[in-house]
Amino acid sequence: MISVSNWRVPATGITPPAGAVARLLLTALTLLALLLAAPARAESFAFRLAVAEAAAGDPALTAFYRERDYRALWTRPQEGERRAALLAALEAAPSHGLPAGLYRAEELRAALAALASERDRGRLEVRLSKVFLDYAEDVGTGLIDPASADDGIVREVLRRDRLATLRAFAAAEPVSYLRALPPQMPQYMQLRRARLDLEQVIAAGGWGPAIAAGKLELGDSGAAVVALRDRLFRMGYLGRTATRVYDGEIMKAVQRFQKDNGLTPDGVAGAGTIAELNRSPRDRLKSVLVALERLRWMNGIELGERHIWVNLPDFTAKVIDGGKVTFETVTVVGMNQHDRRSPEFSDMMEHMVINPTWNVPRSITVKEYLPMLQKDPNAVRHLKIVDRRGRVVDRSQTDFTQFTARNFPFSISQPPSDDNALGLVKFMFPNRWNIYLHDTPAKSLFGREVRAFSHGCIRLERPFDLAYVLLARQTDDPRGTFQRYLATGRETVVPLEKPVPVHLVYFTAWPDARGHVEYRRDVYGRDARIFAALEAIGLALPDVQG
Repeated sequence: MISVSNWRVPATGITPPAGAVARLLLTALTLLALLLAAPARAESFAFRLAVAEAAAGDPALTAFYRERDYRALWTRPQEGERRAALLAALEAAPSHGLPAGLYRAEELRAALAALASERDRGRLEVRLSKVFLDYAEDVGTGLIDPASADDGIVREVLRRDRLATLRAFAAAEPVSYLRALPPQMPQYMQLRRARLDLEQVIAAGGWGPAIAAGKLELGDSGAAVVALRDRLFRMGYLGRTATRVYDGEIMKAVQRFQKDNGLTPDGVAGAGTIAELNRSPRDRLKSVLVALERLRWMNGIELGERHIWVNLPDFTAKVIDGGKVTFETVTVVGMNQHDRRSPEFSDMMEHMVINPTWNVPRSITVKEYLPMLQKDPNAVRHLKIVDRRGRVVDRSQTDFTQFTARNFPFSISQPPSDDNALGLVKFMFPNRWNIYLHDTPAKSLFGREVRAFSHGCIRLERPFDLAYVLLARQTDDPRGTFQRYLATGRETVVPLEKPVPVHLVYFTAWPDARGHVEYRRDVYGRDARIFAALEAIGLALPDVQG
């Protein structure tokens, strides 16, 4: 018996050398194996040898064809339906936001029509399998590795096993299998429709001239108001009108636009609103294409019948039950600095802590508090400093100037109180980034339009209400239960009887409950970096500028 999968002849135990000699020996062993097996094979010897040679170096392809006796998956006459299904899927790849020329569907069609020998057929057979595997991965779990685009995206992508994918496809109805590869969330299809709509807008010339004004409000008139009017009409926010005055209807249209774009809905077209109104459909298309890629990264992750959805650029946290929002609160997220941006990942919320102690992270201790203590040992008196044995440090007897960020030997914490940096409750989904949701005494920041101020954790405007929602599934009196723990003033861990999935996500384009896509600012610049990575592998926008 001769195995060609690992280039070893069991009878001798000899492993061929690497390099050119090894490749020649592999070919010879493959030839001998195929000759010995020829009477039992349906395919020609030349075809089988060409498949073995073309698949060499790819363990999944080698194993797949060997276990099916080198029988063709694509190139036999009876596989016409399978070929047609794959080629149709490849040609439709741009509808998923995948690069149009990445899979060379037309070249594959031409190669199939021009087959002149069994060896050609064998090489094309393997090429089709390779293209299928590439497409299955790209449309199923994304074109790029998230962390390669931005190190703040720490999401685990569930890549499919290549051999298992080939086996499953070989046993499946081709069209159904290919349709099931991309994410099945309704938002994915809604974003695909938005992509098509935006491309049509671009082809038609866009949304009109940009608005040349710093601020427009009720009663204003002139060319800038006309540009605002026309842009709102083309975007679908305003009915047809000939007015040249910023009237009540324009104000309502501006408010609708503001709500759809995460802006303060005051009906005044200020600098921020005008900047968003002036964004081109090409800009919006970039957001949609990146959102499609982000959903592919999450494909296969169980969202949960109940889950918590924290969309960072939307500055909201939502409880989703059965696909519907049952609770929502505004948030403050990490500030736009490299070590403070909130990361993206999914985890399980296991418990809440009422009256929490704030154990100050080492990074904050040495970067912020150590310099303050070096200037004044009595600074930040609300914080407790302890040594490695848990003993409180006597500030008056300690020379903090002798320490650096590297050798500072103490830890700092803040006991439970109304002024605690974590407020009166935190919601824990233990993770290596030490990220969680929590209350805060700094309530005024929730009134800001852009709320990126934290060290990375997610601050909630309505933390008590979230606690009530979570406790309602394990007690008949969630409010009373929470308030009794709170009244003790003692730190109390309250486990969730059924952990809840938490998804920290970053979508600047996301459909609302009606399927209408809303947009948000790229507060961390992550979408721009992701789109640049997609462009580098061939993703292109329509040429017409709008």
